Amino acid sequence: MLVFDHVDFNYYNQPVFDDLNLQLNQGEFAFLIGKSGVGKTTLIRMVSMELFPENGVVQVGEYSSDTIRESDIPYLRRKIGVVFQEFQLLPDRNVYDNLAFVLQVTGTSGKMIKRKILHALSDVGLSHKQNNLPHQLSGGEKQRVAIARAIINDPFLVLADEPTGNLDPDTSEEIVSILKKISSRGTSVLFATHNYELVRRVEAKIIRLENGKAIKVQIKKKGEDF
Repeated sequence: MLVFDHVDFNYYNQPVFDDLNLQLNQGEFAFLIGKSGVGKTTLIRMVSMELFPENGVVQVGEYSSDTIRESDIPYLRRKIGVVFQEFQLLPDRNVYDNLAFVLQVTGTSGKMIKRKILHALSDVGLSHKQNNLPHQLSGGEKQRVAIARAIINDPFLVLADEPTGNLDPDTSEEIVSILKKISSRGTSVLFATHNYELVRRVEAKIIRLENGKAIKVQIKKKGEDF
């Protein structure tokens, strides 16, 4: 579903990836870990094809970095949900309208918009908050709205870039649980984080970036070190 095949990438002539290889299968949940500056965000930007490898290939579903046309990139991105550390909600719109905006720009019908919003809010446990403005929500609730926004178009992949960076430990675990539930239904999730304590508390696949490579890939049980 997601493959990095012998990928090299330099940023301003500084090497970031050197013969990097990794794979994420359909429905897998994986933590992407590594020190700050190791390339976690760069890797995520390569998945959405904002950046392209200098050598090697990034394969995302049916799309390949070496053959994709520029006109097809928006269609790829519609099939990928993204969750950031900053919630990036529209402050002057309530929860329902924040989600509706995502669907309106793709020409979704009004009837389908309502159905998709109610389903996504149910998934994240916020059906009762649809009329609230962002400033009326806690940090955890804002991030759950951001997850609802990421899954509202039924993506085959969700990219989460430090989504718990501004949240307390208990709320962080709730966010991971929601994303694991989503992955159990067949959506792949790549969760970039530097929060190793959170990683230790969750059973999941781990992809470690170090020295330009994905050097350690394993399935870790809850409580095990890595």
